[in-house]
Amino acid sequence: MIIGMIVAIADEIYAMLDECGEPEWDKDDCGIKIRKYSLDAAELYVAHSGAGQVYAAAATQLLISKYGAELIVNFGICGGLTPDMALCRTCVVKSVVHYDFDTSAVDGCEAGRHFEYPSVYIPADERLVGLALKTDGSMSAVICASGDTFIDKPEQKHALAQMYGAKICEMEAAGILLTANRCGVPALLVKAVSDSMGGGAQEFKRMASESARACIQVVLRLINAVSNK
Repeated sequence: MIIGMIVAIADEIYAMLDECGEPEWDKDDCGIKIRKYSLDAAELYVAHSGAGQVYAAAATQLLISKYGAELIVNFGICGGLTPDMALCRTCVVKSVVHYDFDTSAVDGCEAGRHFEYPSVYIPADERLVGLALKTDGSMSAVICASGDTFIDKPEQKHALAQMYGAKICEMEAAGILLTANRCGVPALLVKAVSDSMGGGAQEFKRMASESARACIQVVLRLINAVSNK
């Protein structure tokens, strides 16, 4: 199996390198750093995309089109929107809301919904979500609010939770999942909370590395479970 992994920021890359060691090779491809690993039952290509939807979507497409990824995995840190999403809590994304996407003025489609989807909720692969929950019983399946803004204020977090039933927020999942779904490639998105419901940028800066380390450990177990199925 060929697996493509999207990693957005430096803290996440450092956590991955600490767990996986040095790659077989690395190179810049279209401005994206690609690292290659050989696992027991899979080839893993890791793309350091950079933050935000556009960079994440571009990295996803590159991994699928050029490297033949049959599965896209995204691991990373996120903001918690509800009390149960405490620091370092890991979760698997069951659907994504692209909350700052809005074409309603021209097509009447409600804010947050892409026209090709029946609702604002962009679905992740149900089989992979189920496998993740079975592999790690401590995780929960959540709705992720994804946009191109770092959500820093508690009132912003509360609004996203109330409006969409989202439990976490971050800046890449919509671009990744929209691209993978359009290409017909399953995607697994696993996140760990770096800033809690009442936290913000300062908490993120303090907890990013620890949360990223917690997340990559879970992700590697899931990759092993998926690739050996």
